[in-house]
Amino acid sequence: MGQDQTKQQIEKGLHLYQSNQTEKALQVWMRVLEKSADPAGRFRVLGCLITAHAEMGRYKDMLKGTTVSLQLNGQVSLSMGNAFLGLSVFQKALECFEKALRYAHNNDDKMLECRVCCSLGNFYAQIKDYEKALFFPCKAAELVNDYGTGWSLKYRAMSQYHMAVAYRKLGRLADAMDCCEESMKIALQHGDRPLQALCLLCFADIHLSRKDVQTAFPRYDSAMSIMTEIGNRLGQIQVLLGVAKCWMIQKELDKALESIEKAQELAEGLGNKLGLLKLHCLCERIYRTKGQQRELRDHVVKFHECVEEMELYCGMCGESIGEKNNQLQALPCSHFFHLKCLQTNGTRGCPNCRRLSVKPGYV
Repeated sequence: MGQDQTKQQIEKGLHLYQSNQTEKALQVWMRVLEKSADPAGRFRVLGCLITAHAEMGRYKDMLKGTTVSLQLNGQVSLSMGNAFLGLSVFQKALECFEKALRYAHNNDDKMLECRVCCSLGNFYAQIKDYEKALFFPCKAAELVNDYGTGWSLKYRAMSQYHMAVAYRKLGRLADAMDCCEESMKIALQHGDRPLQALCLLCFADIHLSRKDVQTAFPRYDSAMSIMTEIGNRLGQIQVLLGVAKCWMIQKELDKALESIEKAQELAEGLGNKLGLLKLHCLCERIYRTKGQQRELRDHVVKFHECVEEMELYCGMCGESIGEKNNQLQALPCSHFFHLKCLQTNGTRGCPNCRRLSVKPGYV
């Protein structure tokens, strides 16, 4: 396949993708990747594949796409970071985001910097440093205001969405609603189904925070409908966990367990360890309420196994990270610790890296 034909097929795929025929677009792009001899065309189609897989929550497929390309520029580093984040590999995710941010700064790429800031907001929201979870999308919104003339409105919509998530987690529900409404308005104008689904999920979570489960339920249902349609399995996990929390508020514990069981099946299939950790935490609460000690112990053990596997603990104080809002600080190796522990104890290098460098038999 020559250069002209490669370009035509990429444009064909983009047309299908923009008309929400994502699977057909993926098929077209995969054929280009297999048959084209044009290096520039192959690199461009990799970017299309990575973006499409990201919106559908197919993080393992994203990593396959990024490893095909040896030209690890800022875009690929960002995509790899999002993939690792979807798989709950936090240290590698942060390392990739920092590489992408350095690339953006070195090349004065404000658009890439904006996207990285949104991803960093998502990263810190997941590990519960809500101050940074708000700081980075606010920075993205500043970039849109200062440099975004001529940019797609999607950049503004994404920054507003991530601000809404952070505001909700901080308990600033009115601010969260305002940002989410702004994001949803843009998503509806542009027919952006993936973003519409995320906004519906955020609306539902806001109502859940208000204990208004009757308003939350239909929004979770609408979010699940779109996420199922577009194949966003990570989003489906988040919806099911939100639904489970609604049932728990209503004391319908068996219904909550049904939602959690569905979420567990998706999380195991996707390899999303953070989703597994969250559902074990919910099960722990449910079985403690039900007085079922054997099941309670089983989920406590599994919860701590997830924490160990994801290295979600502070290497200084030993307490887990991600259970409650805490200010965190990353070292140059991308291991992160409680900020208060670093300020109190200081460090001569990373204690986590020192432990990893000790070989079995030398302890």
